[in-house]
Amino acid sequence: MPDKETAIKHSTILATYLLLVWGFYRFLYRLPEEVEEFVLKPLIWLLPVWYLLRKEKLGLSSLGITTQNLFSSIYLSLGLGAVFAVEGVIVNFVKYEQLSFNANIGQTALVISLGISFATAISEEIAFRGYLYNRVSYALGNEWSSNLITSAVWGLIHLPISIFWLNLSFAGVAGFFILTMIFGIGSAFIFARTKNILSSIILHVLWSWPIILFR
Repeated sequence: MPDKETAIKHSTILATYLLLVWGFYRFLYRLPEEVEEFVLKPLIWLLPVWYLLRKEKLGLSSLGITTQNLFSSIYLSLGLGAVFAVEGVIVNFVKYEQLSFNANIGQTALVISLGISFATAISEEIAFRGYLYNRVSYALGNEWSSNLITSAVWGLIHLPISIFWLNLSFAGVAGFFILTMIFGIGSAFIFARTKNILSSIILHVLWSWPIILFR
């Protein structure tokens, strides 16, 4: 890890960049979901992470990209994922104010939705849990303070879609923020236990897949 001052500085830069750039993108544009998650999000979210890694002269292991605790990561994420899959369905209901369990069920929809979920999870978890949480936790030396701070930013970065795209009421936006932050807390919690980003990625997929699938 870099020194603590650098860790906080770089984390603040990345968080501010993502809030501004991704927020303005959500306000100005709306491209097909496949383009956003497979092309734009890796460019907007992961390129700055790669740049900061180069400045810190650190490797991928500092993002939790490792084989350490591989099997425990899978077991823990699958176990906790059952809970967050239900929470994902609740998020879906808050977003669309309805829930149709046959809307996207089908061979093609299943494959596409799963692929989108993995693409989203890889970009977002590497940026948030792998980079931001890892460094804020290291700098502050307190797991729960770091978890709550980064999860609050995680919730904020997901607000523009609820405001600009979904046009939710104030209560809907607040509920969406709280539910999204709860997932962020769970993802950081499991990452803190395993130190392997795969655990957060799998958990993210189990959370977001129902949001994409049942709408």
